[in-house]
Amino acid sequence: MKLSKKGEYALRALIDLGIAAEVGRSLVQVTELAANEQLPIKFLEQILQLLKEAGLVASQRGKFGGYRLARPAGRIAVGQVVRLIDGPLAPIGCVSHTAYAKCSCPDETHCGLRMLMLDVRNAISGILDRHSLADVVEVTLRKMRRDGVPLPYTRPVRDPHGPVERRKRGRASPASHRLRPVEGLINNLLGDYAI
Repeated sequence: MKLSKKGEYALRALIDLGIAAEVGRSLVQVTELAANEQLPIKFLEQILQLLKEAGLVASQRGKFGGYRLARPAGRIAVGQVVRLIDGPLAPIGCVSHTAYAKCSCPDETHCGLRMLMLDVRNAISGILDRHSLADVVEVTLRKMRRDGVPLPYTRPVRDPHGPVERRKRGRASPASHRLRPVEGLINNLLGDYAI
């Protein structure tokens, strides 16, 4: 399974809407979402429409309109979003639970490749279905606060000694973009663990 750009952008937009809700913003304009995540606005609008049709986001029209999550972030499984945008999680059709397709193998029951790909599908599904958007938002906010990064979607901070300062989302240097093996979501939620 490879997450498409559309799937990545959908998840990033949903995470941002979850963050906005956590910091007290009821609506976020599409232009602000696109600017914050550096996404193409027209493509993001198409993705948000798809998420709206699926009941994951709601919109409000007008000058002060925008988007928000249509239900609590804890009730949106990451796997649900990936399936909506990119289709089944299974690497081959004969192991898919949602879009089964007979493969060309003459003996599906005893096919070693099918057994291996079923394990891959179950591992991916197990992680993506176990974690909600709320889990990702929680870890994101925790790490931002820990690192002193200003939170997106907060109001500008007034400095009593100067003009209004706009808060910007911190961007790490390219060398620090790589995650160490222990920096995944599960480790950030649970700390050190053994499988």
